[in-house]
Amino acid sequence: MVRRQRQEEPGRTRSAPDKAPRSGPAHLATARAKAEGVRRLSLRDQAYEAIKHDIITCALRPGEYINESLLSERLKFGRTPVHQAIDQLKLQGLVDIIPRKGIIVRPVNLAEIMQVAEVRMINEMECARLAAARASKSEIGVMRDILAKADKARNTRDIEALMMLDRDFHSMLAQSAKNIVLSDLLRTLHERSLRVWFISLNDAEHLKKVHREHEVIVEALVAGDADRAADAMRTHILSYRGNIARHVDPAA
Repeated sequence: MVRRQRQEEPGRTRSAPDKAPRSGPAHLATARAKAEGVRRLSLRDQAYEAIKHDIITCALRPGEYINESLLSERLKFGRTPVHQAIDQLKLQGLVDIIPRKGIIVRPVNLAEIMQVAEVRMINEMECARLAAARASKSEIGVMRDILAKADKARNTRDIEALMMLDRDFHSMLAQSAKNIVLSDLLRTLHERSLRVWFISLNDAEHLKKVHREHEVIVEALVAGDADRAADAMRTHILSYRGNIARHVDPAA
């Protein structure tokens, strides 16, 4: 067992849920800026966050075509930031641009999802190892606060809130590993995973299981136990893969 001393502060689914309410760009931009504690977002980034939110909550469904003009009108953005946001979403693997047909929300594909999970397994296990050695007390405190909020959201069956809190938990875990390259990689992988999270996590027992898996990861960080943290992350990703396999059509 390896114990490291932690440093202190320095496409097709079987079923999809009903469409979620479409959130306004201002609210999304404010939430992200507050979470990151950084600069005010550009119009392009605000448009990106708003459109991405609609995709991962299935307000824009897998396989649905996107009209840039209508999207610009609804989100109250100009065509340029919306077009730039679409380009960014294409790089993230959330939309495809089909010549002479237009922009389509990328369908959910089981093989691709499992490939993303494989890459997450490799990188998030190492992330957990690093975090066990490097996470500060305040970072662990933030993760505990996220889990407390998630517990409340789970009790009220607020699936969208749970999805965003799951993203925040893994984002803080990556931040606590103190490796910017790894953190950026994991952010991209999580963006591609969130939509499937929203589709598949509707079972109360599985939501409870996910919450406990997160708690075990935090317990390993508190103990500064790198091996235990990596094992807990492996269990968590395997659980995610198994749940996805039950909810996504293998013919997709």
